[in-house]
Amino acid sequence: MPRYKVKAYTEEGNLIEDVIEAPSFNDLVEKVRERGLHFINADEIAEEAPKEEKKEEKKKKAGITLFGGIGDRDIALFCRQLGAMVNAGVGIIDALEIVADQMPNKKLAEALAEVAQDVGAGRSLSDAMAVRSDVFPELVINLVAVGEETGELDKALLRASEYYEKLAMIKSKIKSASFYPVFVLVVATAIVVGILYFLVPTFADIYKSLGGSLPLPTQMLINASNALRNNMLFIIGFIVAFSVAFRLAYTRSYGFRKAVHAFMLRAPKFGDLVLKSAMAKFGRTMATMFASGVSIERALEIAGKVAGNLVIKEAVDRVQKDVTEGQPMWASMEKTERFPRLIIAMVKVGEETGRLDEMLDTIARFYEDEVDRAVEGLITLIEPLLIVVLGSIIGLILIALYMPIFKMGELIK
Repeated sequence: MPRYKVKAYTEEGNLIEDVIEAPSFNDLVEKVRERGLHFINADEIAEEAPKEEKKEEKKKKAGITLFGGIGDRDIALFCRQLGAMVNAGVGIIDALEIVADQMPNKKLAEALAEVAQDVGAGRSLSDAMAVRSDVFPELVINLVAVGEETGELDKALLRASEYYEKLAMIKSKIKSASFYPVFVLVVATAIVVGILYFLVPTFADIYKSLGGSLPLPTQMLINASNALRNNMLFIIGFIVAFSVAFRLAYTRSYGFRKAVHAFMLRAPKFGDLVLKSAMAKFGRTMATMFASGVSIERALEIAGKVAGNLVIKEAVDRVQKDVTEGQPMWASMEKTERFPRLIIAMVKVGEETGRLDEMLDTIARFYEDEVDRAVEGLITLIEPLLIVVLGSIIGLILIALYMPIFKMGELIK
């Protein structure tokens, strides 16, 4: 009999994992529900596959990862279209097939077509989506499950759509804030390397033919040019090796990734933007899930994952643990020393007045606006700074190159 590794959560919102035997997937879901649990997803525990099959599976996964990425805007588009169709009275299977035909993202379109087949075979929409947790985010699966239970699936999907549209907007603003300085730095580096590699040697040959001693800045510039030309392959190899090593360490080492995230939070100016972005994601996730009827413990678990920073995630995980044990959410947030006092104060008011959903929505909107202002302020600061730095570097190089010309008479013998 097939065995499945099952993830589910209790009525209190606690996540549990267990291995369950069942003749089929539908029987498995029924067994989970008989235990009073809410099904999230399940992976079949298969027998050891031959090496060739494993290789093929790895190739498929690699292809999906490299060429079939699904963005927040894709999820937002899917949720909005499906929600609108359900609201208009279109049958769920027909709606899924129509959305799949219109979806520009091929991987998402294929997954929706498979979900439509599963729903036609008798599975619920949330269960069919949970099987494909590599495509559909946990937040969407949970909102759909709540929408099915309450009979408000269209509203749940529209909430999910609004959430992912705002999440995509926040990420887009962060990218816009980092794109300009990165682009200028890359161009400046290319210009400086071009000058050192192509232009400086020409001047060096001219000065060498004239004889005489060169000014110190000019000699230092020529030495730098010679070092660059003689070690170009080594420098390129070092940059590539460092990039690969950094990438591997970041993806495979939790401690290294956490250290990078901690540094990002402490970085001058940019750290403030990272924190506000994390708080905006946290607030929006909590507001969306809590307003949809998801338990606060479950909402905290997902909000920690969405925050995008391991330091903040660990703080949210500690809050979830304390809330599960019966402590007020605001008191636990204060204890972590990671949340701004404004958030703690608003959560406290929300818990004491029974209007936590309104306070969470206010927090989300406030920090989304703060991200806008932080991005504008950062770009306003970086633009003139980069121009001054780039101009100074190019200016110093040109001065060093032309200094010997100013005393050409001394160089000619």
